[in-house]
This record gives sequence, structure tokens and C-alpha cells, in this order.
Amino acid sequence: MGLDDKAKHQVEDAKGKAKEATGAATGNDGLKAEGKDDQGQAKAKEAGRHVKEAGKDVKDTFKS
Repeated sequence: MGLDDKAKHQVEDAKGKAKEATGAATGNDGLKAEGKDDQGQAKAKEAGRHVKEAGKDVKDTFKS
């Protein structure tokens, strides 16, 4: 986990925003919803990455 995962999550979020905007512009509610879902998944993955890093920090604190 690290910058690679963060970048992947940001790309996934950007793709979701693009899908949502395209769906809104074309009146395609399905594409709009899919874009919002993609953004939600990216945010959840990023939150999971933060939790994992925080857990590692706590573990390292007790190792010392």
C-alpha cells in the first residue's frame, strides 16, 4: 500500500466523475449512477488504505 494505491484510487474516482458528468449531460441515469458508484468505491478503498496505514503506525509504536 502506498502512493501507487492512492494514485489508482484517484484515477478510479476521476473516471467515476467523468461517467457521472457524461450521464448527466446525456440524460443517461444508469451511467450517472454507475459513475457515482465508482466514486464511492474509490473513496471506500482510499479509506481502507488509511485505516491499514494507521494500524501499521500503531503496530510500529508498540514494537519500540
